[in-house]
Amino acid sequence: MNSLAEGNSPQAGPVRGRPRSEAVERAIVEGVMKLLEEGVPLAELSIERIARTAGVGKATIYRRWRGKEELFVDVIRSAEPPDLELPGTSLRDDLVVFLESMRQRGLVRRSSVILHNVHAQMKSSPKIWEAYDNLVIAPRRRLGVEVLRRGQLNGELRADIDVDLLNDIFIGPMLLRTVMRPDADLHEGLPEEIVDVLLQGLRPVSSPSVSSTSP
Repeated sequence: MNSLAEGNSPQAGPVRGRPRSEAVERAIVEGVMKLLEEGVPLAELSIERIARTAGVGKATIYRRWRGKEELFVDVIRSAEPPDLELPGTSLRDDLVVFLESMRQRGLVRRSSVILHNVHAQMKSSPKIWEAYDNLVIAPRRRLGVEVLRRGQLNGELRADIDVDLLNDIFIGPMLLRTVMRPDADLHEGLPEEIVDVLLQGLRPVSSPSVSSTSP
């Protein structure tokens, strides 16, 4: 958005577009949720139908989202708990919080029929799944890799390990329990258990002390 702070003068011409309105965006997201609650499949949710339900024009939606795929991703994210902020104090602390975010999202998906159905439908829609992967999954994956790489730089993790592979190893158990095994236990403290078990074999090995005693 143009502004005087960015060096634009009042004579530079009118600013295009309209200010984003949280109330309008909330109405649109709630309109989609209302339709989903009524059992309307994702494939049958057109921008026109969403606009009519939300009480806005189609242009209002297109000013905020490039298409319904991006809109659906925002709807799903609004129904999930927000990602927790990483403390940045240690590799262990960051990994525990990272997995705790996954655990909380898994609990919400289990308790929300809408989210469960939407996730199932997304996998049958390549465009929606691609948007979800680009806007949600890929950024979270990059964050996990950054945490592990920082752990290597800080000497908290062995330097000879492929962090991309290691990221899969860390999130694998939680992903399995939240997605593939809907009846699996997601108790409090599970992230700590996963992280501590894995870190036992991944920390740098200290060199054994050499005895200075003479024969």
